[in-house]
Amino acid sequence: MNLPKVVSDLIKAQNEFDAVAYAQLFSESAFVFDEGKTHQRRLEIDRWIDHSNKNYQSVMKPLEHTEVGTTSILTAECSGTFPGSPITLKFHINIVDGQIQQLKVTE
Repeated sequence: MNLPKVVSDLIKAQNEFDAVAYAQLFSESAFVFDEGKTHQRRLEIDRWIDHSNKNYQSVMKPLEHTEVGTTSILTAECSGTFPGSPITLKFHINIVDGQIQQLKVTE
């Protein structure tokens, strides 16, 4: 699967539970939409993913990737210590200048 570098790096950081590396992939003004909540700016994104890593230990297995303009849609099987694991999720990733500007996680 041919993925943009920032998407490959996102998967690697997630699977290694590296919240710092994960957050650094986002622009300073980025937004994350997940589980009905919005997380704004890199510091809040770092706190969100660190909390998620500690509570759910979720890893991602890429299944499919498509691109439309600056938006990548990654379909991945996510497994961890959360109810219903594993689950297939879609990660809608808006990339600007090699960094993630927006991430929206949907089922």
